[in-house]
Amino acid sequence: MLSKIMLKGKDQRNKKGSIKYLVNQAIELKPIDLLELFEGHALAKKKLKDELQLFMAGERSTEAYREIGISWWDYCGPILVNSYPTYFEQLPKLIEKINKEKRNSKNYVLFLGGNNTESNQQPCLSLIQFQIENGKLILSAYQRSSDASLGLPSDIYHLYLIAKQIGCKLKCITLFLGNVHIYENNIENTKKLLEGKQATFSLNV
Repeated sequence: MLSKIMLKGKDQRNKKGSIKYLVNQAIELKPIDLLELFEGHALAKKKLKDELQLFMAGERSTEAYREIGISWWDYCGPILVNSYPTYFEQLPKLIEKINKEKRNSKNYVLFLGGNNTESNQQPCLSLIQFQIENGKLILSAYQRSSDASLGLPSDIYHLYLIAKQIGCKLKCITLFLGNVHIYENNIENTKKLLEGKQATFSLNV
């Protein structure tokens, strides 16, 4: 996806800076792809796992996230308003229901966000859908906006951790990306990464 954005992406400027972007893209990841991604590249696995646990506990205080070493929510102020915890706290009951029923005929869905809802960080992840087909889990997600350098790998790892809580073998994770982009200040490091070199990306907020 990074290669595709670099090759075919269009340029745009928004309030966070200039981006190179594509619209309406899709990624399908099978277990072998996920293994290659997580083992082949550096990812803050423990922080992301702890972050997801706080989300699912409904923790809204950014201080609680700082206590586990996560500072990327600091720009939101002391409280996350109608952001990930508001919606992810509904996830444990949904997972419990899926594991109890495991119905092939039913699509289980978690919606994140709402129209005209005040938020200091509207979730980039908008929908997660769980489908069971022949005893295997197909997890699909829609992202309205995706930072391909930092946010996308983190969201994929979150989805993988969520999938592991379902008592079915994972078949695939598919993401539908409304707008997927690379920020201008991460372009050079994206080139390095694609050349097989070490690269560090900057957070844009």
